[in-house]
Amino acid sequence: MYKNLVLAGSIAGILGISTCFIAGLARIAGYYYLAGYQSTTIFNVGIGLMVFACLVKLDALQSQTKQQ
Repeated sequence: MYKNLVLAGSIAGILGISTCFIAGLARIAGYYYLAGYQSTTIFNVGIGLMVFACLVKLDALQSQTKQQ
């Protein structure tokens, strides 16, 4: 279970960073809309994914310390 949580957190973190990076580059390049959504909305989705990744990894860390 611990390895699955760590993997899910890592994947969500990588997706979040990538989403924020793409939205930031689009905004700098002058594209205010990506796939019909505002680039700031996509940036917020990336931030949400990174927060989710942090919470999942924190939960995995806490469950690992309880088992010891």
